[in-house]
Amino acid sequence: MYISAIVVAAGKGKRFKGRISKVILKLNSRPVVAYSLGVLDNHPMINEIIVVGNSGNIEDLRAIIRNNKIRKAAKVILGGRERKDSVAQGLKVISPKADFVLIHDAARPFITNGLVTLVINEARKSKAAIVGVPVKSTIKMVKSCNVEKTIDRNNLWEVQTPQVFEKNLIIKAYGKFGHQNVTDDAALVEKSGKKVKMVLGEHRNIKITSPEDLIIAKGLAKSWKPA
Repeated sequence: MYISAIVVAAGKGKRFKGRISKVILKLNSRPVVAYSLGVLDNHPMINEIIVVGNSGNIEDLRAIIRNNKIRKAAKVILGGRERKDSVAQGLKVISPKADFVLIHDAARPFITNGLVTLVINEARKSKAAIVGVPVKSTIKMVKSCNVEKTIDRNNLWEVQTPQVFEKNLIIKAYGKFGHQNVTDDAALVEKSGKKVKMVLGEHRNIKITSPEDLIIAKGLAKSWKPA
């Protein structure tokens, strides 16, 4: 079994409001992207890593890969305008040998070996698997600052990455529905009619989208262990 990993690091970080790409910022002496790259590089089930950057960070990403000795980084390429466009670019250059594709957001540094193994093993059975955690907060639908209704949270999950798909399934989903507005890769697979399995993730698998998230991440990094 051959697994290609696509690490998406092409986001402009509009919500982060910084001039420097958030994935190359230091998180307790290591760049944010180096955390997940290290886990994937050392995972025995991952065969290659495709890193997708933007024009402002691609040289930094190449330097991070060299400095952190990421051996499985096969290519560092430019992404597109939106996240889905960047994933589509990554899918174009994965190895022809790939059986499955793992897609991960570089802004989520705290994945673990165990989590990667769990979602891969589920995808091997179901062809499409994602990780997430049950929603803890009360969720309300609001329009024009007016509460419309309170939504039952019992069946609501916060979706994370990595997400793993059979190669042909995700390529076909992107080919047919990639022009549509979606916020994760599983949504395209769902549109194709394929059931996606959910694997219990970890609440510390946060996504760094704002300066406040970076403060939280610095605290989490002190006790995080990839194993």
